[in-house]
Amino acid sequence: MSVRGVCLDIAGVLTDSGRLLPGAAEALQALDAAALPWRLLTNTSRRPQTAILAELTSLGLPVQAEQLFAAPRVVADAARARGLRPYLLVHPDIRAEFAGLDCREPNAVVLCDAAEGLDYRSLDQAFALLRAGAPLLAVGLNRYFQGRERLELDVGPFVKALEYAAGMEAEIIGKPGRAMFELACASMGLAAADVAMVGDDVEADVAGAVAAGLQGILVRTGKYRDGDEQRLPPGAVCVDNIAAAVALLV
Repeated sequence: MSVRGVCLDIAGVLTDSGRLLPGAAEALQALDAAALPWRLLTNTSRRPQTAILAELTSLGLPVQAEQLFAAPRVVADAARARGLRPYLLVHPDIRAEFAGLDCREPNAVVLCDAAEGLDYRSLDQAFALLRAGAPLLAVGLNRYFQGRERLELDVGPFVKALEYAAGMEAEIIGKPGRAMFELACASMGLAAADVAMVGDDVEADVAGAVAAGLQGILVRTGKYRDGDEQRLPPGAVCVDNIAAAVALLV
């Protein structure tokens, strides 16, 4: 692969349950040594961007704020830019990302991984707003994520449920939507075709990146499951881990 920049998922690629995966720190060092700019893209929506950055720093990864793109903050920025008044279906720990937004008399729905907050009452309220014409802005479309002990439901199934019930289509701001990929590429001053995305989710990370014009690399760590490589889009490749991915790029 010939690239001028790299985007990487975090959980399942660089870290696992708060610990560094083997070769993660060395991989970022290798990218720096090769003068390849990199950005971290995550759909994690139970922790604010500041907490994610603090954890990465505590693990010894040299991540600067401008190198991290967390989907909830990107969604919040999109809502502010459009002057939306969102009904927030978000985890309590990330509500601060949406500070300053007027949420009275909502005219939009923002859906993140709200955990226990995704109950019938809240989803039914969102459904009513969508039926009245409100847009649905979603943090991502991931089916599941790797929890500390097992795979756990992510936001994607709830997005699909609301789309089906309301007869409409959500705008996916995080992966696999285009917005976050485009923002990351623009921050490096690069065209999408000159950037590779490394991820453990064949749909959100790799297929989403390829659809946005990036090159795609799937790693066999994190949420990867046997056979995922059979679902790769044309041109994408599968390697064992982050070390192998970076070796392919540099």
